[in-house]
Amino acid sequence: MKRLVLNLATASVLLAFAGVSMAQTSSMPTTPATKMLAIGTFAPGTDMQRVQRILPMEVRETAQLYLEGKIDQWYSLEDRAGVVFILNVTDAGQAHDMLEALPLGKAHLMTFSLLPIGPLNPLRQLLNPPSAQ
Repeated sequence: MKRLVLNLATASVLLAFAGVSMAQTSSMPTTPATKMLAIGTFAPGTDMQRVQRILPMEVRETAQLYLEGKIDQWYSLEDRAGVVFILNVTDAGQAHDMLEALPLGKAHLMTFSLLPIGPLNPLRQLLNPPSAQ
């Protein structure tokens, strides 16, 4: 069972990287968006001293969004300055407005890529009865 889940997850990731949706490969229903993945980065040449001056206020307001339940999880990027949030929001416009209202967004110092995410769709195959061999 673990191997099947791992294989399904791997196939889903490989197909996503290849630009092929699961809907194109089978008759699976589309995955409903249940959260938003937000990746915040700084453009090359950003004045990081200015960022450092704004950061205390940014952290307080981000913590407030977390305490309000709008941010589910938050992470740092390993290879560069930036953040990753998993938002309890499904609408990209609402997520954009919320993030742009933060101090670094207001100062036009951080930009976000927004990706709707949801349950791992290939897991639906586990719900199908096993085929007789």
